[in-house]
Amino acid sequence: MTASTQRTVLSLYIRVFRIARTWQAQSGVASDTLAERNYILQEARTLFRQNQQMTDQEAIKKCINECEARIEIGLHYRIPYPRATYLPQMGLATQRGRKLRAQQRLRKQAKPIYLESQEET
Repeated sequence: MTASTQRTVLSLYIRVFRIARTWQAQSGVASDTLAERNYILQEARTLFRQNQQMTDQEAIKKCINECEARIEIGLHYRIPYPRATYLPQMGLATQRGRKLRAQQRLRKQAKPIYLESQEET
């Protein structure tokens, strides 16, 4: 990892923790605020530790872009949780048939950048 990439990652990590420290829930209820702050902190710790050993610059860049997108979406909508995508199960089927592999590949390609780290349910 280059020095500039390392600085970028560390600044994102610090930014997430600052956001969590000042986060206020939309409902204004103290328990909701505490739960959302804990979610932000736990999610950041989990994802940053999960990706700590990455060496591929392209993969690191994707993770940085995902983090920035999740921060901006969370601040804009005032919701710390990732926004769901609503695709019908067979909505991206090919014209020649509804083959499972092609369907899974198309769903993976259609996944927004801010949901890359989330597992498919």
